[in-house]
Amino acid sequence: MTTSRASDPIQQAAEALASARALVIGAGAGMGVDSGLPDFRGREGFWRAYPMAERLGLSFAEMANPRWFRHDPAFAWGFYGHRLNLYRATTPHPGFAILRRWMAQMSGGGFVVTSNVDGQFQRAGFPADHLVECHGRIELFQCLDSCGAELFDAPADPLVIDMEELRAAEPLPRCPRCGGIARPNILMFGDFDWDWSLTNAQERRFGEWLSTVVDAGPIVVVECGAGTAISTIRSLCERTAEQLGGTLIRINPRESQVPRGHIGLPLGAAEGLDAIDRRLARLRESVSEPGDSD
Repeated sequence: MTTSRASDPIQQAAEALASARALVIGAGAGMGVDSGLPDFRGREGFWRAYPMAERLGLSFAEMANPRWFRHDPAFAWGFYGHRLNLYRATTPHPGFAILRRWMAQMSGGGFVVTSNVDGQFQRAGFPADHLVECHGRIELFQCLDSCGAELFDAPADPLVIDMEELRAAEPLPRCPRCGGIARPNILMFGDFDWDWSLTNAQERRFGEWLSTVVDAGPIVVVECGAGTAISTIRSLCERTAEQLGGTLIRINPRESQVPRGHIGLPLGAAEGLDAIDRRLARLRESVSEPGDSD
């Protein structure tokens, strides 16, 4: 190991990854921004993406509420249908491939925990059985009336959206069991009807995996784009690193503060991951080079 850890957080992160045996990846909304997805930070960021919401004076929290599916399903699906179409058309940025490679190189493997509902980790090739989607996934639907139908896949055909009025054209998504209105399997604000069966199963698998790596050697938690406004991922990453005696690497351009002894990088996800990966490659090259002989 080099002696530059205190003065160079990128080197510190590379060294932690080089010695790690297992990897936990935590991702918040900032992870998707570098793929070109809109930043909903603050009313202004949300309103730039959805001018109709601004005209109605609605914040993201007020729009992302299940009541719209009951009172005005065309409006609800205008919002969520546009997001579904957008996420499907978005290519994950190169940072996803870096994380997937790091995870594959760990002797103890790895796990992803994300609050994002965009399905970007699946598109980037991460194994579905090593993924926790703690707020659900937009590609999965559930019955609005909880008729007993299991979760079902979103139809392949895109919804037709009038972006001026933010309304979806018929036919709206329907439950295959009862024919009633469907909704995305996403945890919304003020949501008491979210079907969390898939997320619950994912969380059980995550807990089982953690029990297999607790004594496997050093563990690293890489957190990307998780802010303090909704602190689900930040809290989980800090807690996991503390409980397993691991190192937290927090990559966040605005909120990179970390507990003492951990690593914070004030960078975007793609930039931060690329910087660490380049340094990690050089570190491994230097270790593999034969020493001078006398």
